[in-house]
Amino acid sequence: MLVFKGKSISNSVSEAMLVQQKDNMFRSAALRMLPYSGMLVLVAALAMLRASRIGRIDALSLLFDELVIAFGYIASVTDIKMKKIPNRVVLAMLASWALIMAPYVFVDAGMAIALIVESLLGLALGGGLFLLAYFISRKGLGGGDVKFMAAAGLFLGTGGAITTMLSGTILAALTGGAMMLLKKIGKKDTIPLAPFLFAGMLITVFFK
Repeated sequence: MLVFKGKSISNSVSEAMLVQQKDNMFRSAALRMLPYSGMLVLVAALAMLRASRIGRIDALSLLFDELVIAFGYIASVTDIKMKKIPNRVVLAMLASWALIMAPYVFVDAGMAIALIVESLLGLALGGGLFLLAYFISRKGLGGGDVKFMAAAGLFLGTGGAITTMLSGTILAALTGGAMMLLKKIGKKDTIPLAPFLFAGMLITVFFK
C-alpha cells in the first residue's frame, strides 16, 4: 500500500470524501433555509417601524404581529412548494398563542381575559367565514387555508382578521383573473391562497 506523509492513499481519499459530504450537507441546508431569509427581514422591519414611532410600544401586540408574520411566511412558502399548509404549522401557531397567554393571565388577569376573548372572536371569525366559503365553493377552498386563517385570527383579532381576509382574497382574485387572461392557468386550475393571505397580514400589521 502506498503511503503519503504517513497516511495511506485510501485514508486520504476517505477523509476528502468526508469533507466533501460535510460541505454538501452545509450547502444543502443553506439552500433549504434560503427561502425563509425574507422572514427575518420582515420581522426586523416591523420591529424597527414600531420602535421609530413616538410613544410606548405595546410589547404583546408587537410579539403577536411578529409571530403572525413568521407563521404566515412559513405557510406561504410551504403552500407554494407543497400546495398545502401542513397541520404542524397550524398546531405551532395554536401552541405559541397558548404559551404566551397562559402566563399573562397571572400578570394582568383582566387584560388577559379581554385579549383572550378578542383572540377567540378572531379565530371564530377567520375560521368561520373561511369554513363557510369552503362549503359554498364545494371544497374549492383548501381545508388548510381554513385552519390557517382560524389560527391567524388568534393573533390578529377581529379587525385584523377582516382586513387580512378582504385584502388577501381581493389580491388572489385579481392575480387569478390576470393569469387566466394571460392564459397561464385554466378555469379549473387553482393557485395557492396562503401567499395572498400573508400579503393581507403584512398590510394589517404594518399599517396598524
